[in-house]
Amino acid sequence: MNTVVAVHVLLSAYSLLFIAMKRIAALIGRTASSCWHCGIPALPLLPAWSPVPPNTFPQVRHLAAKQNKGQFKGQKFKPKPVKLEKQQKQEVEIKKRMTVSELTKAMNKDIDHIYEALLNTDVDLDELEPETVLEEKWIKEAVKRSGMKHKWAKLVETKVRENKDIQRQPPPDPAQLVTRPPVVTIMGHVDHGKTTLLDSLRKSQIAAHEAGGITQHIGAFRVQLPSGEKITFLDTPGHAAFSAMRARGAMVTDIVILVVAADDGVMKQTIESIQHAKKAKVPIIVAVNKCDKPHADPHRVKEELLGHEVICEEFGGDIQAVHVSALKGDNLLELAEATVTLAEVLELKADPAGLVEGTVIESRTDKGKGPVTTAIIQRGTLRKGCTLVAGKCWAKVRFMFDEYNQSVTEAGPSIAVEIVGWKDLPSAGEEILEVESEQRAREVVEWRSYMEEQDKLKEDQQAIEAKQREHQDSYKKERESLAHLTWKQRRAAMYRANKHKLAHRVSEKTETVELTLPIIVKGDVDGSVEAILNILESYDADDQCQLDVVHFGVGDISESDINMAETFSGTIYGFNVAANKSVQQIAAKKEIPIRLHRVIYKLIDELKEDLSNKLPPTMEENIIGEASVLVMFYVTVGKKKIPVAGCRVHKGQLDIKMKFRLIRGRDVLWEGSVITLKHLKDDVLTVKAGMECGLSLDNEELEFKPGDEIVCYSESATKQKISWDPGF
Repeated sequence: MNTVVAVHVLLSAYSLLFIAMKRIAALIGRTASSCWHCGIPALPLLPAWSPVPPNTFPQVRHLAAKQNKGQFKGQKFKPKPVKLEKQQKQEVEIKKRMTVSELTKAMNKDIDHIYEALLNTDVDLDELEPETVLEEKWIKEAVKRSGMKHKWAKLVETKVRENKDIQRQPPPDPAQLVTRPPVVTIMGHVDHGKTTLLDSLRKSQIAAHEAGGITQHIGAFRVQLPSGEKITFLDTPGHAAFSAMRARGAMVTDIVILVVAADDGVMKQTIESIQHAKKAKVPIIVAVNKCDKPHADPHRVKEELLGHEVICEEFGGDIQAVHVSALKGDNLLELAEATVTLAEVLELKADPAGLVEGTVIESRTDKGKGPVTTAIIQRGTLRKGCTLVAGKCWAKVRFMFDEYNQSVTEAGPSIAVEIVGWKDLPSAGEEILEVESEQRAREVVEWRSYMEEQDKLKEDQQAIEAKQREHQDSYKKERESLAHLTWKQRRAAMYRANKHKLAHRVSEKTETVELTLPIIVKGDVDGSVEAILNILESYDADDQCQLDVVHFGVGDISESDINMAETFSGTIYGFNVAANKSVQQIAAKKEIPIRLHRVIYKLIDELKEDLSNKLPPTMEENIIGEASVLVMFYVTVGKKKIPVAGCRVHKGQLDIKMKFRLIRGRDVLWEGSVITLKHLKDDVLTVKAGMECGLSLDNEELEFKPGDEIVCYSESATKQKISWDPGF
């Protein structure tokens, strides 16, 4: 009995112990889920009333958090820092002789970034343009300052282009040469009768149709004399503006007939014609014209020619001199015979076979024919279908015309002919050469255009290098002047000298307003445009108003010319050209001025007038009267005390409507208007010399002193005139 009771008590105690342990395990399990990292062992949760066999003890699994290496118990967990990858610098491909614009593209930046990167260096930012070539060290410096790194671009081998140009043929076999007519150029001063002389020789009336009575084009004509001989004449302008035309005529001629007026003598263009003939090594025949006039003195003309090394036969020289009257036709046959005789002495011959060679005398654009050139054939025979090259233009000959506008099928040596079929308009003076095919002509033109572009690049590069050397020299001198300073003092001095550059970006700098006259020049022929451009090259008044030729060309004024003039706010000048009604209406609507002229010196006169109109008027000052201040007193007006000067007029008169100036010693204290002018107690408009007056100024704070001078004056605007003198 006692044993049974003892077992029962033992089992009850064990059950109570198990329940206590179960509750402790539940409590530890809840905390273990949130504090596992603290290292406290966790007990598993047991089911609520799980049956436990007698004499057994429940097994408990102890869990522990894994301890990090190097971490002690009770130490808080610290996450490892994340390593950031090193930022890669942008690479910029550079090469030698890069321009500013090329560097901006390579760096993918704007041009202002380059300017800012090169601040405080010895690069002259004022001279830095988008096309400026940078030195290698400044390219690297700009890249470095931009936080980038450079790498050299891969070199690309450039193939050397094959020379595709064409040259003149070697001299022909003397056995193939045949006699050719002489090419004679008539030269001399303006209005000495050159064209009238040619009219008389060819029985035409050219001079009657010339604008202003002067020749303004180079003309080519073939004349057959009564004896049967043929002569090709070139009539050149005598006006000062056409010097290039005279030079061109002298270079393609065999004989020069120098026309000198017997009543006028040797003039400026006469001397120039002599110089052209000597330069071209062409023999001269002197034609003393206008010998029928009462005051004619042919002997004086020959004596004046001696001073220019033109020695006539009667003075022991070898130059023939013929006295003629172009108007009456006197001695013209003798002049023609002298020309033929000299041509026989020269033994003029040419090769009529082979490829054609010639020279462009004049070129123009015809409405129906397109680009047309007047040319002298010097070798070979020109026929329809020939392929020609002149400068950077080529042609497939479609038509040919003589001086009478009659169609011809061929033209041999010494023949002047109009050629139709040019793709573009060649310049006057260009050499004409025949090629085998159109493909060959295109190759020649492409090669010449390429070479011209290369020459232009070389010139630009030389100019840039010269500018850079100049800047480098100035920079070295500046550095030498600062060499005695410490580096801190030198840096401060350079900052003070360049701080004005930091105020604005280069692209944001305000440009000073300069007076400019943009113009467009159109002419009937290439020689006329050339003559006008040669005159404009002598323009030397840029300090007053800049003259800007934005475009020039041959042909009538078109709508594209109007649009270009509108873009540049310019003026169109046309010489011997027209503007149809629709073009004139467009120009009037857009307010584009068109100046049309048929005489070259009138065109230049109007250009000078337009330049003068651009200039601001000059203000001229006229002294009307002078007065001396005797005393100053105050007058009360309302609550104000106004200073009044008591004056005596000693010269001229004082007029209240005019401007006044107060002078003390040599200093001008005030300029403005007089508010009141009184004589005694009366308000007056004027006070004459010898009278006394009182006056108050528009500056009430200004005080007078005895001895001050008051000057009354007026200003008048006077129109300025351009200082440019073209020479005629």
